[in-house]
Amino acid sequence: MTTETDTARIGRLGEEAAVAHLRRLGHRLVARNWRQGHYELDIVTEHRGTLHIVEVKTRRSEGLTTPEDALTPHKQQSLRRAAAAFLATTGARYEGYEVQFDLAAVLMPAYGTAEVEWRENAIEYGW
Repeated sequence: MTTETDTARIGRLGEEAAVAHLRRLGHRLVARNWRQGHYELDIVTEHRGTLHIVEVKTRRSEGLTTPEDALTPHKQQSLRRAAAAFLATTGARYEGYEVQFDLAAVLMPAYGTAEVEWRENAIEYGW
C-alpha cells in the first residue's frame, strides 16, 4: 500500500476545491484527471457552449511561489497538446464548442478552507 505524500495531498485537495468552485458557477464536469499516454488534463468542464480546459495549480498560502508561477510556457504547450488529444478522442461530441484554457489558482492555508481564484482564458491556445 502506498501512502499519499504531503504534496500529493495538497494537490488533491486543491483540485477538489477547484471542482467544487466550478460546479457552484454552473459548470458541468466532463473529465477529471484525464490521461492518454503522457498527456494529462486536470479538469475539463462544459458551460454555456464552451469547453473549459482547467489547469489546477495549488500552493500553500505561506509558500514563496504563486500558483501562476507554475504555468510556464513549457506547461502551456503541454496543455495545448493534451487538449488536442482529448478533443481527438471525444470525436464530434464537442464540435462547435468554443475551447478555452483556464487556471484555477488555489491557495491552501495551514488552517481553514482553500481559496480558489479562477482565471478564464489564462492561456492562449493558438492552434
